[in-house]
Amino acid sequence: MNRTENQMLIIFGASGDLTARKLIPALYDLYLGDFLPENFAILGTSRSELSDEDFREKVVTKSPYLKDRLENGDKKRLREFSNLLYYQDIGGDYAEHYGGLKERIESLNRDLGTQGNYIFYLSTPPNIYEIIAKNLAEQSLSDDSEGWRRLIVEKPFGYDLKSAQELNRGLQRYFKESQIFRIDHYLGKETVQNLLVTRFANSIFEPLWNRHFIHHVEITNAEQVGVEKRGGYYDKSGALRDMFQNHLMQIVSLVVMEPPISDQPEEIRNEKVKALKSLRIMNDEKVLFENTIRAQYVASNLNGQTIKGYREEQGVDPESTTETYAAIKFYVDNWRWKDVPFFVRTAKRMPTKVTEVVIHFKGPHHHIFSSAGVSEKDNKLIIRIQPDEGILLKFGVKVPGQGFKVERANLDFYYSSLVETNVMSAYERLLLDAMQGDATLYARADEVEAAWEFVDPILDYWNNGRDVRMYGYSAGVWGPLNSGDLFDGSYSWRNPGENLADDPGFCVIC
Repeated sequence: MNRTENQMLIIFGASGDLTARKLIPALYDLYLGDFLPENFAILGTSRSELSDEDFREKVVTKSPYLKDRLENGDKKRLREFSNLLYYQDIGGDYAEHYGGLKERIESLNRDLGTQGNYIFYLSTPPNIYEIIAKNLAEQSLSDDSEGWRRLIVEKPFGYDLKSAQELNRGLQRYFKESQIFRIDHYLGKETVQNLLVTRFANSIFEPLWNRHFIHHVEITNAEQVGVEKRGGYYDKSGALRDMFQNHLMQIVSLVVMEPPISDQPEEIRNEKVKALKSLRIMNDEKVLFENTIRAQYVASNLNGQTIKGYREEQGVDPESTTETYAAIKFYVDNWRWKDVPFFVRTAKRMPTKVTEVVIHFKGPHHHIFSSAGVSEKDNKLIIRIQPDEGILLKFGVKVPGQGFKVERANLDFYYSSLVETNVMSAYERLLLDAMQGDATLYARADEVEAAWEFVDPILDYWNNGRDVRMYGYSAGVWGPLNSGDLFDGSYSWRNPGENLADDPGFCVIC
């Protein structure tokens, strides 16, 4: 395990929801697991006027997100953790002079022995990332000549390719690329990381991981909820920007990438960039029409409960053409994946919450055991990212009795079976990696831009193309009726249940 050096974490936007909901609980779990260094401090800063004690109460001792730990945990350890937190008012605007912040950082550094090692976590809107980076640099807080300095930024990283490039250049004016950590919490999930191990640590899979043995690859991200209270934000974003461009493209890169030279961060990130750059960019309107589907959920009645349609949600334009369902078929232009179609979809108001990767293997070249429905009997490797995390391999077995009737059986592994293993939350893992300087699970500038290069033409077509259609689907079903039109022949989407081993054609909503 890498060594975690003494350091200070400075959180911008510390009075916001993300800090209390995700960051502090993750840091507390790292503290309980003895992963934090001996000398460590958390300095929150924002425009709110808070004392150190006010901040501790807000995000620790009176936080609803730590309620279970407060009621059932070790009160002494909770108080000890709370004493690691401090607060500094940034002033009325993030563009103001950071002289006071610098003084507080240097004072805490001297008193607590954090050795001049600082992580700046920007839990703020992206439009002020560059302003904060500039002001930090003006106070020499980006200078790593006496202790290292790192900058963590949250998504969304850009609204399109142009804005992502501008944001990259803006941050790189004040911090070196090696200092910038672009966080994507999806990559913090154990099962996403296990894609690498499944592929490259097992000789039963890697030799088959190519066009000779794989018929197609399917990735599904489904959410049961609607836009909830995020209607105003979501209506300016949509499913393609909110989930596909970042989370799902990261998963695609791990499926597509070539074997890296080693497990070093830059070697893995190099291969991920190559993978994203090998995706076939769709510019032709006919190709885009045939290979992309967008849709919105409409009102429905589920078990006597009326579910609002997307256009009826708070903050959403009543005539909105923002997609809540996006399905894309595309190809990868390299030797390994030539002519293998990839099908990726993301949507809200689905029958269940699930994210999974399905590798569909080709059937035998010579079928000696006839069975109805080849697509229903094909070998599948299913990597479940959430929930019921695990891996499932589907293969054919003989049904007892006369003849050779073939049925499909499951060979499965579940992370829940590892009772002695502590599976870190995504933010725990990513924060610890940043503390140790491991950028494997963080996106590099060229990686972000490569993803936008693929997505931009789709967004442009949906906004400006001819014959572009917005389909509707009832809340609680697996998308519009024509969602299977992306597939050829008898293949279609695998509509998964909540449990990994389930393989139903539909899901019952409780």
